[in-house]
Amino acid sequence: MKINNTVVVAKVLDISPNFPINTSLLMVETYDLIVIGGGCNGTGIARDAAMRGLKTLLVEKNDFSAGTTGASSGMIHGGPRYMQYEIGTTKLACQDAAAIRHIAPHLCFRIPFLVPVRQENKAKLKALWSLELVETFFEAYDRFSPMKGGKSHTRLSKEEVQKLEPSLPSDTLGAITFDEWGIDTQRLCVSNALSARDFGATIRNHTLVKQILRDRDLVYGVVTRHTKTGEELTIRAKMVFNATGPWAPQLAAMAGVEVKLRPSKGIHLLFDRRLTNMAVISQCIDGRQIFINPHENTTLLGTTDDDYFGDLDNIPVTEDEIEYLLEGIAPVFPEIRQARIITTWRGVRPTLYGRGVYEDELSREHEIVDHEERDGVSGLLTMLGGKLASFRIMAEEATDLICKKLHSNQPCRTAVVPLPGGASVPEPQHLASEFNIHPYVAERLIFRQGGKAKELLQRKDFSKTIICPCEPVTTGEAQHAIVDEGALTLSDVRRRTRLGMGPCQGCLCTLPAASLLEEGRSQGSPLQQSGDFISDIKDFLQDNWVARAPILRGDQVAQEEMLQMIFQGVLDLGNN
Repeated sequence: MKINNTVVVAKVLDISPNFPINTSLLMVETYDLIVIGGGCNGTGIARDAAMRGLKTLLVEKNDFSAGTTGASSGMIHGGPRYMQYEIGTTKLACQDAAAIRHIAPHLCFRIPFLVPVRQENKAKLKALWSLELVETFFEAYDRFSPMKGGKSHTRLSKEEVQKLEPSLPSDTLGAITFDEWGIDTQRLCVSNALSARDFGATIRNHTLVKQILRDRDLVYGVVTRHTKTGEELTIRAKMVFNATGPWAPQLAAMAGVEVKLRPSKGIHLLFDRRLTNMAVISQCIDGRQIFINPHENTTLLGTTDDDYFGDLDNIPVTEDEIEYLLEGIAPVFPEIRQARIITTWRGVRPTLYGRGVYEDELSREHEIVDHEERDGVSGLLTMLGGKLASFRIMAEEATDLICKKLHSNQPCRTAVVPLPGGASVPEPQHLASEFNIHPYVAERLIFRQGGKAKELLQRKDFSKTIICPCEPVTTGEAQHAIVDEGALTLSDVRRRTRLGMGPCQGCLCTLPAASLLEEGRSQGSPLQQSGDFISDIKDFLQDNWVARAPILRGDQVAQEEMLQMIFQGVLDLGNN
């Protein structure tokens, strides 16, 4: 019997068999949904869709969280400043922060903030009035704090402030405290992707979309290329979702449609230790707010907010941006210039398009573009804007629309079903005692793996040897990232474990971690064709160099030269 290919493909795509389809294209895989982009939005949508029973593929050209999400300030916060012009964003973020804390309690940590009021050159009475105004503002924010499990603000006297944060200048008259929630954004994305995989999704990092497949007014798939192995695949789907953040206009153009953003660049400076007890807010010379924040076992200073129309895959950090942050935080932390910066974070926000407003006043709301309704092109949706703190509810909204178009009525469960490790999180002391490891090692493993930490330690082949003393990271955890969590490069391992993110910046752990990657290849893992020992190290050192070069000063330049010579001498990198 002769089979009508057009009818068969039409049934798969759930469209009329009379719709023109190019059946000469051979497809190797078929999905309900292809999600492009491995940030918080893309991994969140992939997880939600897989949990609702959709056959889902998630592709990311680099690694999960390697773009905007991984370069963020690492907070699921309401954003008090948004109350001034976008109170709905604050409310939505606070509501969703509670859900994120519920599904990933091990990844979240409380950040107490101080908003100091200083006398400076102003009259004392005027400064005290300023303190009253700040407190009035946070009385309004108190309405939203309980939604995310936050605490109400507190007004502190000069003496109380000095006890909590001795680094503040002596002319500080008082302060207001409030709190937000910090989160490991890189583990969050990886956990969402792994959860999607657990529910049946296919997840592929280091997979570039070369082409969007479109026939007339229908988007019906993609052509991908694995950037490590070179493998190319043609993949069809009923829906394609563009969740590429600031890259969304580029991907949309591949499908022949247009979306507009006003991308905004932000950088952070990372210091080698905890410089403050609490996060402290300051004002830059232009009036913008920035903060210094004890982050994990380091300190984060950020962030800038500038229009950016450059190369999204090669974002520079300038001396001007570094000086802007240092000058801006100096009034509340005068010793900042004596502190050691170890690296920078840089990223671009996919903020909604707008003209005639300053960068930091751009909307943090989000928009889901249905290209069928707007452009007459079915099979394609695009996410624009938004913020980390409300990623889960944004993903729910997107997946609701996907399900509506695919005639599925399965409900969303991402707010109640824990992410991997989010259930039954053990106590560090108990784990340390049971498996004879240092309590801090147990604490850090639990922070990243939650309830899965005990499962890992129970494995007979799990090595407790410390491979990265800055964090600390065990050899067993790094191996788990490679074998079970899809890490194909040293930077991938870093995103999953924080290996090399501390003061040594990989000096002590690069070689042993590269050996683990090489071991994975020899055992026939997916790493088999992805590179070699030397290229692993060269790529990792290059990634570190790009982030670190802008901050090198004085003795750090000499240290960097010595490091480069050591690697060149030991591995003969100069001739490879």
